[in-house]
Amino acid sequence: MIRHIVLMRARPTVTEADIAAIFADLHALSLPGILAIHSGRSESPEGIERGYLHGFTVDFSDWDALAAYQAHPDHKRAGAALIAASEGGLDGILVFDLPTKDLP
Repeated sequence: MIRHIVLMRARPTVTEADIAAIFADLHALSLPGILAIHSGRSESPEGIERGYLHGFTVDFSDWDALAAYQAHPDHKRAGAALIAASEGGLDGILVFDLPTKDLP
């Protein structure tokens, strides 16, 4: 399984409702190989988000499923909205893809 982790630093003018709409668009994606999508605002008691207060994860069955998602027009549309809402555009987004081992 591949866990696709995306963190965003929103522009000051972007509202929680704006971010919720972007995340709702992501949750509506129904593509082969997507196992789960989770999104939200950080609730970390550590407080070291460094401005990356919102994020989401998408669990994929394998690298091919992630590649198909990245090429899909619905992902490109949601990604463009995320970039537009992020401070500095793409500079306000962190992406980390983590291969995981399924638990027994």
